[in-house]
Amino acid sequence: MTQPNMPADMQELIRQAAEVQAALQQAQEELLNTTVVGSAGGELVTVTMTGGAEITDLTIKPEAVDPEDIETLQDLILAAYRDAHNKAGQLAQEKIGPLTGVAGGAQDGPFGGGQPAGPGEVPFGGII
Repeated sequence: MTQPNMPADMQELIRQAAEVQAALQQAQEELLNTTVVGSAGGELVTVTMTGGAEITDLTIKPEAVDPEDIETLQDLILAAYRDAHNKAGQLAQEKIGPLTGVAGGAQDGPFGGGQPAGPGEVPFGGII
């Protein structure tokens, strides 16, 4: 990377950028290998997902199933998903936020803010 005409401070800047890039890649890998669990209805419904928002398990306790009230079960599933998704987003901010300049509760930044992704949006502002 060293070039003869490049000032020393530019070389240092490039070295620092490479370190941040490596740390960011490691944090992303850790995030994808971590799981979070969201629940609803006193854990009648639980959703397990990776830090990258991939659902790996869905558990519905038998007492949550009422054939006469499917809407409540649907609401519990959505609430458990949202809970897990929000936890995955918090995890992403904890692991990746400090490396990208998006601190804890920041709402704006180069990679999006702390708002959960809406339908059809990339989770966590696209930082993973």
